[in-house]
Amino acid sequence: MERLLEGLLFRSRWLLAPFYVGLIAGILLLLAKFAEELWHLVVTLPAASGSDVIVGILALIDLSLVASLLIIIIFSSYENFVSKMDTGEHEDRPEWMGHVDFSDLKLKVIGSIVAISAIELLKSFIKVDELTNEQLAWKVAIHLTFVVSGVLFALMDRLGDRR
Repeated sequence: MERLLEGLLFRSRWLLAPFYVGLIAGILLLLAKFAEELWHLVVTLPAASGSDVIVGILALIDLSLVASLLIIIIFSSYENFVSKMDTGEHEDRPEWMGHVDFSDLKLKVIGSIVAISAIELLKSFIKVDELTNEQLAWKVAIHLTFVVSGVLFALMDRLGDRR
């Protein structure tokens, strides 16, 4: 009975695979949004101000950071929780692949969230005349919350590694 239960539990890790396929679909959606944003930027470029172009480029950076984060999550989560990827010695295999454990993944996720939040905050600063002081204060507070959370995650991991 114990072997059957343990076998079932072990094989249940494959239930995560559809989640990763869904995240791949999410990357495709981000690609579509990226193309839409890029097209909008190109079409409106002649009439756009310098700050409009910067905000548009920051939006593209945001989308690419989120897509990159999804790749890291898909690869490392699949390898950590489902199965090792057999890519052999493929020359395009990312160097970090196979070396990102759950702790590293947490730090990469929070680091990416902080970067994305910083870009959003920069976009707000560029368009500061369109925001109230209260809105800007909330954005800064939220960003600082992400930064502090990231520092605390890193500190907890460092303290945990000392054992």
